[in-house]
Amino acid sequence: MAKTANLNIRIDPDVKSRAEELYCSMGMTITQAFNIFLHQSLLEYRLPFQPHQPQYNAETLAAIQETKDIIAGKIQTKKYSSYEEFEAEIMAEIAEEEAAELRAKAA
Repeated sequence: MAKTANLNIRIDPDVKSRAEELYCSMGMTITQAFNIFLHQSLLEYRLPFQPHQPQYNAETLAAIQETKDIIAGKIQTKKYSSYEEFEAEIMAEIAEEEAAELRAKAA
């Protein structure tokens, strides 16, 4: 058997787990998949795929930014102690919107 070298990399645990599941479904380990990636890189003398930045519309970009701001604590969100409390508030908001629509039609 050929000599091997160890390579330690840091990766998000969720990404690692999902990748292991993916490659397992293909009948290989993540180590084998990574070796394929490296060999293909050497054969092509480049990344074996074309990296690109996804293009999102303005609404999606705004939603992504809002999510980042919530995670960073820049935007405070409502918290509920139970599903019932959440549901009651949503139902009240819906009823309020419907009442406003009826008033607008009646005017």
